[in-house]
Amino acid sequence: MKNLMKPLAFALAMSAAFLPQANAQTQGVTDTEILIGSNNDLSGPFAAFGAPATGAAKQYFDQVNAAGGVHGRQLKLIAEDHAYQMPKAMQNINKLVNSDQVFVMLLSLGTPMNIASFPLLERKGIANIGPLSAARQMIEPPAPYKFAGFSSYYDQMKAGVNYLSENNDRKVFCAMYLPTDFGKEIQEGTKDGATELGHEYKAETTHKPDEQDFVGSLTKLKDEGCDAIATALTVRQTITVLGTAKKIGWDDVDFIGSSAAFHTAIAKVPNGITEGFYAAAGWPDLNTRMDDPHVKKWVEDYTAEFGEAPGTGALLGRSAAEGLVMALEAAGPDLTAEGFLKAMESLNYVDKITGVQTDYSPTDHQGGDAIIISKIEGGDWQVKGEK
Repeated sequence: MKNLMKPLAFALAMSAAFLPQANAQTQGVTDTEILIGSNNDLSGPFAAFGAPATGAAKQYFDQVNAAGGVHGRQLKLIAEDHAYQMPKAMQNINKLVNSDQVFVMLLSLGTPMNIASFPLLERKGIANIGPLSAARQMIEPPAPYKFAGFSSYYDQMKAGVNYLSENNDRKVFCAMYLPTDFGKEIQEGTKDGATELGHEYKAETTHKPDEQDFVGSLTKLKDEGCDAIATALTVRQTITVLGTAKKIGWDDVDFIGSSAAFHTAIAKVPNGITEGFYAAAGWPDLNTRMDDPHVKKWVEDYTAEFGEAPGTGALLGRSAAEGLVMALEAAGPDLTAEGFLKAMESLNYVDKITGVQTDYSPTDHQGGDAIIISKIEGGDWQVKGEK
């Protein structure tokens, strides 16, 4: 279900958001350049998303720049690495906004990191576009500068619970998660989804980002009678959990993640370790889109430059970069923060990379509504259902 903003609250937020910049020169914009910031994980536990996402975005901006830029301006991406550490993330956002003076933030990774950056971005009137987080807080509470790309973790997990209930007769739901805003969002969606169906939300375990031994946790959940487990862990941890479950012989349970677990690397683990894992996400996997000429050309270009085929992180980076350029073009040559906002709210298109219908409005800053259930079969994500 789409997260709709309350029109009155949103209108009040909109009316005040840009007053400090009303008569000032637009930050991050010159006659020849637009500065774009990204506060990302390029070396930590979620680097499998962040590094290729920023690489794919930069590649697209380079192509746009080579063709003359946007209204004559070159696009410059400044990506900082927080390694999924909050102190470093706060240093980075301060640098990007106050020192580099970027015009817009793009693809910033991490639910806690994005939430912590919002007060500064609001004060400066800087839009946060396509964050690498699908938490509800990316657009709630309503604020004119927040733009999310896809459906929320919460809605994804509710849809996933419903799918496993209807199709696999699962009735006892549990969760394994990082006790952060990210993890709690997925835990809440799982618990609420099970409760609404009249099922049991039985047990949960919480974990640190660097934890790698899950035998005790899985044994506990097995003893509790869990037949479906939602995960909100790092990519490496998700793989370890699935492999550990197979090692202890627990094969009558379903594991399901959100878009944060919907990654090519998880599907491609050798020896079938991750076979049968489900994910509820806001887009289909790239392998289902290879018959589209636009996607095929991008995959070829990406592979030629980076020496490997693009995965989920790259898909998200290219998708967000194309959307940003559309908005910059729609904003016109007289680029201001307020004009850019209105341009973002005017976008209505089918995302060429994901195939997902994407539209924004003054009262709705969530671009895509789709929730697609996929399952790893034969080393690929296969679409099993859609809401």
